Amino acid sequence: MVIMSVDYGDVRTGIAICDRLEALAHPVTVIKEAYEPKLIKKIAELIPEHKPELIVVGYPKNMDSSEGSRAQKCRDFSIHLSEETGIKTDLWDERLTTVSAHSYLNATNTRGKKRKETVDAVAATIILQDYIDHRRNTHV
Repeated sequence: MVIMSVDYGDVRTGIAICDRLEALAHPVTVIKEAYEPKLIKKIAELIPEHKPELIVVGYPKNMDSSEGSRAQKCRDFSIHLSEETGIKTDLWDERLTTVSAHSYLNATNTRGKKRKETVDAVAATIILQDYIDHRRNTHV
């Protein structure tokens, strides 16, 4: 199944996609849009090209697993995205994915403007890879 992931941010939102075999996630783009309805429209414009059957939205739980205001905002966004696109969404715990994304970018010596433009897409890729690895390991 082709799955898209969204690392929803206040200013920039990372998008990633996986192959039909759910083997490998890769970054697609970063959308710079703060207004949610426009952001959802821009994500919807990616659907005909990538044909996802499921959209995974990063769900930023607190370190104690509780749901804070940002997690609730992502939950609401996920519902709106599903309503607009007609594609089922699933929330996936994204704790520390941005930290991991920065670590990967450090390892590749990606700095400055290029780093700022790619970190959200890398985070979306990590979210999706974690999600598809979990599906594979639990036979979902």
